Amino acid sequence: MTTTTPLVDPRVIALAHYAGRALLQHVLDRHGMTFEQSVTLRLAAIADGPAGREQLVDGVTEALKTDAREVHGVLDELIAARLLAPDGEADVRITDAGRELYARTSGETAPITARIYAGIPAEDLAVTGRVLALITERAGTELATLTR
Repeated sequence: MTTTTPLVDPRVIALAHYAGRALLQHVLDRHGMTFEQSVTLRLAAIADGPAGREQLVDGVTEALKTDAREVHGVLDELIAARLLAPDGEADVRITDAGRELYARTSGETAPITARIYAGIPAEDLAVTGRVLALITERAGTELATLTR
């Protein structure tokens, strides 16, 4: 029996995305986190100091193609859980508990990611990265025209 390599199409991309997301969600579930909370916490964790609340909302909205009201709700959830804290009138900062949770979930997913990507040639990853970046850019452009 021979197998053929599938061409990249929306289904192949979606299957890869959902497979990876399911693995991440498995880790997040152990910590009582949602995917949206994880994405938001990551942006706060990699910020140099306090981050503007609107800046975080914009970053998550752009990354997840979601509604800003939903992201404000996620920020409120993270503040209520004491993973983020208000810092002044318009900023939030990650707390020690938030930084610890981010480090823990990142540490748990790192070996999984390493196993998934093991043995894939760097050239293949580079080409895939370029193609996916272009698809993401074009899809973003299309979405912008639909939501005007």
